[in-house]
Amino acid sequence: MNESTHYDPKAHARLLTDYCITAQPGERVLVQTTTLALPLVEELHRLLLERGATPLIRLEYPEQLEDFHRLAPDALLDATEPLLLSEVESIAASIRILTPSAPAEGLDPQRVARHRKAMNPVARARAQRRWNLSLYPTAYGAEAAQMTLVEYEAFVSSAMFLDTPDPVAKWGEIRDLQAKLIERLAWASEVRIMGEDTELTLNIQGRTWVNSDGKRNMPSGEVFTGPIETSANGQILFDLPTVYGGAAVRNVRLTFKDGLVVDAHAEEGEVALLAALETDDGAKWLGELGIGSNAGIQAPSQNILFDEKIGGTVHLALGNGYPETGGTNISALHWDLIKDLRQGGQILLDGEVFQDGGKFV
Repeated sequence: MNESTHYDPKAHARLLTDYCITAQPGERVLVQTTTLALPLVEELHRLLLERGATPLIRLEYPEQLEDFHRLAPDALLDATEPLLLSEVESIAASIRILTPSAPAEGLDPQRVARHRKAMNPVARARAQRRWNLSLYPTAYGAEAAQMTLVEYEAFVSSAMFLDTPDPVAKWGEIRDLQAKLIERLAWASEVRIMGEDTELTLNIQGRTWVNSDGKRNMPSGEVFTGPIETSANGQILFDLPTVYGGAAVRNVRLTFKDGLVVDAHAEEGEVALLAALETDDGAKWLGELGIGSNAGIQAPSQNILFDEKIGGTVHLALGNGYPETGGTNISALHWDLIKDLRQGGQILLDGEVFQDGGKFV
């Protein structure tokens, strides 16, 4: 098979423009990514113009943010850039494209957390518009996923259903499946997560579950809510590796008491973990409980956008919650941490098994 058939940036751009953000004539649409994603950016630019929208293309070189974290003087690091905020407030929708690249070495996690806090007004303004977060397959992404680039392009395409005749119809099937899950979850008050080094209880009574069908994340395939902020009690081991502020983080163990993280350790990247928890007052509380349901993503790729959607996993986000779920926690941090339940873990709803070994009961 020709390598070009593994990933089609034109099909990706069409899905993002017409399905994910439904770009309309006269709208300003912000496209943010790095130069690594130029083939996709070109297709997005053309397609947005064809739809009558005004594309605002914002490109960075791959290490630009890391250089900022390393070199910016304190006054700049802690400042909210007014022009960036003004631009985001002027748009109707945004598309952000991740381009996986090697983690930067020697970054100070506290500086990363400070800049994230300063940029929180921009992030909150973006969240009030239509938005989508997606990914362009890169050579480093393939390396991190332990795949060849050809294999990784096929993996990315399959996760988004770009390899099917009608990706939008496939996302409709995901939506229908998740709607059935939500019908059951909506009646529950208590969620208990069980597994290796894990027994954690959350209360979700009165909270709203969201059917994540690719409109905001592409790929998607999860249902999520905001647990009652003071309800988390117990401990949990997050066994899928992740990255924070350029630092690799592995085997995070958190202990909660009445919603607050009271103990935190990581086998690797503990300094980054502790810095994230000190981002602000909301960083030690949970903003999200999510359950992955995308059977098309089975292997972790060390990228949260994909790994949190793996069917048979559960994830919790430290920090900012989503108001549409009823969540009230506010933080500059929103960091998803993932636990794989496919090797014997369980999710119980009010004491009844909802998922066992990664399979819905």
